[in-house]
Amino acid sequence: MIQVGDTAPAFDLPGTDGDEVERYRLSDFTESGAAVVLFYPFDFSPVCTEELCNFRDSEMLTFTADLDVVAISADSVYAHRKFVRENDLPIPLLSDHDGRVSEAYGVLYDELEGHPTVSKRAVFVVDSEEAVRYAWVADEWTTDPDITAVYECVRDLECIEIPSGPF
Repeated sequence: MIQVGDTAPAFDLPGTDGDEVERYRLSDFTESGAAVVLFYPFDFSPVCTEELCNFRDSEMLTFTADLDVVAISADSVYAHRKFVRENDLPIPLLSDHDGRVSEAYGVLYDELEGHPTVSKRAVFVVDSEEAVRYAWVADEWTTDPDITAVYECVRDLECIEIPSGPF
């Protein structure tokens, strides 16, 4: 797994924000600040829906300038499009259909509940220099990340502006 201090592996993946399908690169998200890169197993699973909706509802996304959040799974961009629309997600979902990016980050299951090539639940905070500043991978695929810990890492970055106070 990628550790704090490592350079985040670059990616170039198809994805959607709920409208168009386009290509997204890590550099698209870090060129003006920091990025929170989420990996998750499945669109529409109860745990993944809760996780992404928790990020959607956190004020971190609304009140933090120069911060982008992106989520990656092996699901297709068409499933992602429906998932974004049904859950009003304000972040792009990217399709790592062959697992190469998940593998580069060290967060790929060979198999999960009969499904091959599934991303583990993980969170990475990547600064504007593409250095990993926070890394977390779930021991169990049903465990949600600690959004407060992610927020605290983001708050401490010098490459973004963030208001004081709880999110």
